[in-house]
Formats: sequence, structure tokens, C-alpha cells
Amino acid sequence: MAATSVVVLDRGNNTTCTVNLFGATVVSWRVNNQEQLFVSKQAVFDGKRAIRGGIPFVFPQFGQWAFGPQHGFARVARWHVEKMPERLPSGDVEAVFSLMDDDFTRSMWHFQFRLTYRLILREKELHFNIGVYNPSKELTFSCQLLLHTYFKVPDVRRCQITGMHGCMFIDKTREGAVYQETREVVTINEWTDRVYQNTMQEHIITNVVSGRKMRIQKYNFPDTVIWNPWAEFAKEIPDFGDDEFPNMVCVEAGRVAAPIVLLPGTAFEASQILQVWREIGLASLSLPLFCYQKYLKDVLDCIVVMEDNCPTCRS
Repeated sequence: MAATSVVVLDRGNNTTCTVNLFGATVVSWRVNNQEQLFVSKQAVFDGKRAIRGGIPFVFPQFGQWAFGPQHGFARVARWHVEKMPERLPSGDVEAVFSLMDDDFTRSMWHFQFRLTYRLILREKELHFNIGVYNPSKELTFSCQLLLHTYFKVPDVRRCQITGMHGCMFIDKTREGAVYQETREVVTINEWTDRVYQNTMQEHIITNVVSGRKMRIQKYNFPDTVIWNPWAEFAKEIPDFGDDEFPNMVCVEAGRVAAPIVLLPGTAFEASQILQVWREIGLASLSLPLFCYQKYLKDVLDCIVVMEDNCPTCRS
């Protein structure tokens, strides 16, 4: 993988995001030097095969496709850098990537389109803003869109995932049968491949890196896909290690159950925020007050207390 193939957003304090221009795939997100994403040790970086791990960009098709590669062409196309990483007044770092129709895409899909992909790296958050635009003056197209996020976990069997209770889901491990999720939290102890529909706008994954929580917020992404190949199917994936399945879980925000329909000259927007999140117990409050920063999170409607310079919080 040539150095020119990647773009790095660097916020300082060992917090970085690395984007491979092949597929605009986020291949690394490190917070205080701790990697949050799973990339298989057997992933291939040959500019031909989709990268196994990180956050592949799925468009215009989710799943098998009669006209092109599985999950569409966006994850195997070379994207353009619309805006190189730039530090904002807040200290956060922003970069923008884009993809337009060309001979490669039109060989599979005869539509004009433009994708914009804006990433903002914050202290403990990674923001994704996506725009899909139909520049045609005549043709309407429909498409699917999804961020195929691979989270790194110590042991997937110890993870719990919120935000699916009461939702209908398509179980692809049972020939597409439809069920309703009755559990308050989803756990994974077997081959799992489910498309949950009309999920909540927030998911919490417990027991991710260092036993912390990962918080997912999503807008205009009504569906959530949960995937883990487990032992039997891991062996069938050539660019995935046989013993790697316990250390990853895919929790994928998208719009796949009902396609996006874009009339000529119209656009669709969606977004996702990933946040490394740890609740601070009351015992921690015995530390000196200067060890903490307090800031109000509107979406939580509560106070989150954390400070990077405190050795206890860093742990």
C-alpha cells in the first residue's frame, strides 16, 4: 500500500484516523493510541479486493449484486480527496472525500451520481457526514447505502448491543426469515447476520477496547446490520483468519431495507457519530477536581466527565 494511498487525520495526543483512498475505507481509528477498529491480519491491500475490516463504504448495493461486486463498487473504487485534513478552530480535524460516476462505475450502473464523505476527528469521537447527489436532469435512481463498521473487541461473546429491542429483523442465517427482537440487548454467541429495521438512533456496544463502551449515533440510517461469521464461516473467507472472529463485531448503520430513491437534481444526506464512552463511577469523584473537564452533551442531556490528562481517566 503506497504512502500516497492513505490520508491521515491527526488530532494530536495519539488520536488519528487513517483513510485508504481505495474505497475511502477508514482502516484505523486510534484514540489515545488505542485502536478501535478491527482489520484482519489477512486483509489484502492490492487495490482490487475490498479491504477486510475498518469501515468499508457500501454503495449502491448492499449484499449480492447481479451487475457488479458484492456490496457495490464504492468500496473498490479509488476516491478523490476533496479537502485534505485541516484543523478546525475547535482543534478537531476535518477531511472530505468524493466519488463521481466514471467509466468504471458506468460499466455496472448507468447513472450519474456524486458522493461526498466528510470525516471529522474529535477527541474521542469520529463523525461521518455523507451526501448522495443525483445530477441527472432526466433519470431517477434508487440505491442502498451503509457503513460496514468492524469494531475491535477483546471477546465478542462478552459484548452487549442496545437499540434493537422490539425491532423486526431479517435473519440471513435462516434463509431471510423475519423475526422480532425481544431481547433488551443483543448478544452474539453464533454465526450472526441480521438486518434490523427501524432501529433506535443510538446503539451502545459494551466491552469494546479496554472494557469501555462504544456509542453509535445515526441520522437518516434507519437500519442496523449485525454480523459475525463465527468459526465455521470464518474458515470460508480467504482474507479473514480462522481464529479472528472473537475479536470483531460488525455493527453497521445504513439504509438498506428500503432503497433511497433520488429524483433528478435531488440529494440524500445521512450521518453517524462514533464515540468512545466510559461512565465515571462515583468512586472516581474522590480525585482532585482539576483532574476533570465537564461538558454538556445535548444529545445525552447529562454531564459527561472526562479528562485526557488524568492518568485514571486514560486507563
